[in-house]
Amino acid sequence: MTSMEQPELGKHEENLETTSSAELSESQTAAAPQVSGEPETPSASDVIASDEGDSEIAAGQTSPDTDDEDTEGPEESGGLRRGQVVEGTISRTTLNEIYVDLGEGREGIVPKKEVENMTARILESMKQGSSVFVYVVNPHNHRGEVILSISHAQEELDWRTAAEYLESKEVFDGKIGGYNKGGLIVRFGRLRGFVPQSQIGDKRLLDVQGDTPEDRYKPLVNQTISVKVMEVDRSRNRLILSERAAMREVRQRMKEQLIEELKVGEVRTGRVVSLENFGAFVDVGGAEGLVHITELSWQHVTHPRQLLEIGQEVQVRVISVDEGSNRIGLSIKQLEQDPWDELAARFAQGALVRGTITKLTKFGAFAAIDGYQDVEGLIHISELSDERVEHPKDVVHKGDILTLRVVKVDVKDRRLGLSLRRVNSAEYLDLDMERAYAEWEQRGDAAVTPPASEAGNE
Repeated sequence: MTSMEQPELGKHEENLETTSSAELSESQTAAAPQVSGEPETPSASDVIASDEGDSEIAAGQTSPDTDDEDTEGPEESGGLRRGQVVEGTISRTTLNEIYVDLGEGREGIVPKKEVENMTARILESMKQGSSVFVYVVNPHNHRGEVILSISHAQEELDWRTAAEYLESKEVFDGKIGGYNKGGLIVRFGRLRGFVPQSQIGDKRLLDVQGDTPEDRYKPLVNQTISVKVMEVDRSRNRLILSERAAMREVRQRMKEQLIEELKVGEVRTGRVVSLENFGAFVDVGGAEGLVHITELSWQHVTHPRQLLEIGQEVQVRVISVDEGSNRIGLSIKQLEQDPWDELAARFAQGALVRGTITKLTKFGAFAAIDGYQDVEGLIHISELSDERVEHPKDVVHKGDILTLRVVKVDVKDRRLGLSLRRVNSAEYLDLDMERAYAEWEQRGDAAVTPPASEAGNE
């Protein structure tokens, strides 16, 4: 393969509509350089373009199409020099050529080969009087003509734009135009930039599955992507892009937009993107909100990984929006029934409940209430026995199922106080009798002698 035939990255897309969108020929492909430990450069045959939508990846020419004699002549003539990009006005067109007025009495020609390769859409825009940028291929050939290229000018301007993005570190919004085994091909004007797999954003990678590049990347073609320019090497036709580098700015931009739209109380579908000791971050439409650990569940949670995993889809309620600090507060548990509502109505102070010991601490034991596994009550060490207790393990053990007395119900602060020593306490005798008779009357069991005490049956 000669140097004119080498597959190159970032070549211009002149044959925009005449090239099949299903595949790229070797002359179209981009040699993907190594970035951040990327595997070796994929070959030209590995590059695949979209066969969906209005793919605009087109054959890239390694140099403007001109006749051999057009390359002869001086490097500079009449104030024009080879490689210069200037703005002119289309003075006239023929079936085979386009003439461009360069000012100061100079006129250049876009030759037949390039005109023949133009798409119908581009040709329609080449009207007399229209402004156009042109690349000076030869300022003075053997016939004294100035040979120009429109497609090469557009490519050169795109290289300059890429260099500006590299310098400014601004985010470029483009479209995924194809892929190869090493990553994604992104349209950058008339150029094609390469996003290595290691530089694809985590969120996008979560959406791709499959063992082959086609399975993983084909669904991404024609999707919008925001990237930063990481490398511009015009001499080697290298244009390297990174979605990862752009994510911080993109998330901030999307968060600002989302914060303007979000309403407190609104319910959204999100995806878990990270788990921290203090809670879970959930992406709700391009921006992340925090589900604090206290908003994960009504039950006691020591770490979010007990309930969630990265990539999991969840329903969340917006509970706070702080435009000043760009923070979004979310809740999962508020979309679930609050077990305290029913518990408070059913178990008043003094009621007897069944509970399972779940945890022991130096100040007491926690018990989960039967039928309300999301609710735990505390049996303070002073409520375990009438005798002095050094440690709860001297009286109860994890897993024990016990009858317990409710001594405190604080719905506001979600606190339930329980007692083991007061289960058979005389102070609750009248209350136990009243409840026993009430239950007996509800059963309508008149033939049975009323029970003396529910407490004594436990």
